[in-house]
Amino acid sequence: MDEVIRIENLSYAYPDGQPALSGIDLAVSRGESVALIGPNGAGKSTLLLHLNGILHTDGRVRVFGQPVGEENLKEVRRRIGLVFQNPDDQLFSATVFDDVAFGPINLGYSGEDVRRAVADALEMVGMSGYGTRSSHHLSLGEKKRSAIATILSMSPEVIVLDEPTSNLDPRGKWRLIQLLKKLPATRIIATHDLELVAELCGRVIVLDEPTSNLDPRGSGG
Repeated sequence: MDEVIRIENLSYAYPDGQPALSGIDLAVSRGESVALIGPNGAGKSTLLLHLNGILHTDGRVRVFGQPVGEENLKEVRRRIGLVFQNPDDQLFSATVFDDVAFGPINLGYSGEDVRRAVADALEMVGMSGYGTRSSHHLSLGEKKRSAIATILSMSPEVIVLDEPTSNLDPRGKWRLIQLLKKLPATRIIATHDLELVAELCGRVIVLDEPTSNLDPRGSGG
């Protein structure tokens, strides 16, 4: 399979000097669904933030064969969509439509193409008809699905999710898992939810401490 992400010798320390990641190696191929699991503080979220250039540190991160850098951040963020743990960090516009349209507009889509991208993304997450709703008045499950739609509207090839089922009730969790199952993109998911892992992920990578050195192919699952 085509390799879409390769990380080599990645290290990162928080501003206070505490190490978050040290010597990380990882490779992900097209079509894989990979889980990152481990305790709080092991660096899962920090690792995800390197995948679309939010963090830049020592080591090498390559996506689709190209190193992530300032000159290609726009293209990287189109091809690799990151969904934050807290959907309120991703929803900041007056309406659901505006939130989901933000990415396509910034990518230069025409008005018609923006409307089509938003409609398609909302349909994929089961929220057709929510366009005029205020994002901030939605339920947590609806917010999480809206946040995923903000990424889907840009047709990413890789979707990176940080704790997507956290704080959801059982019904909301299983609805989200079924949604994620239908997405054709490569998936990388940081999670504590082992039920989600069992349902979605063919490979599991364990980060048990900030200095974990991962095998490039992880562990089979």
